[in-house]
Amino acid sequence: MSAIRFTTKLVNINSWTILRLPEDASAELPSRGMTMVSGTINGVPFKTMLEPDGKYASGQRSSHWFKPDQMLLDAVAAKAGDTVQVSLEPTKEWVEPEVPEDFEKALAASPDAEALWQEITPLARWDWIRWIRAVKTSETRQKHIEVALDKLNKGMRRPCCFNRNMCSEPEVSHNWALLEAETSEVENA
Repeated sequence: MSAIRFTTKLVNINSWTILRLPEDASAELPSRGMTMVSGTINGVPFKTMLEPDGKYASGQRSSHWFKPDQMLLDAVAAKAGDTVQVSLEPTKEWVEPEVPEDFEKALAASPDAEALWQEITPLARWDWIRWIRAVKTSETRQKHIEVALDKLNKGMRRPCCFNRNMCSEPEVSHNWALLEAETSEVENA
């Protein structure tokens, strides 16, 4: 597959700066769900997991997005409201997800679950982490962690009934779909 090239504006949603792919660029990806990519922003290399915006499930045109970390934003000298040049390609080499501290502690206390966690693929680990974080309350998150441990202890390698095409980040989504960008802030930037 050749590189997907586009220009886009970084936007704010709540307190996050995100890069949302234009719909035509997203349509060139091999999946409507989460996809690992490597590429450049303003010539600076990056590798990340693209999150689906969840619009596909609601019948709207869909896209992908990701939250560049502050180090990448500093390297490309860009902030919300700035236009960036992007080139990316899908890759089968998944980066390891950052394991949330509460889940990491729970895994450490459950040797069988932790052993299976080390054995499963990075893609499967992304599925579990997205499923755990895809809730709004700490009580529900704790229940997800308990269920994850139980399922991992029973040998289940992936969470059941989790739709990879949905936006699973509660900070920037509602009803499994990415929120709209804060246009007034972007327009005034």
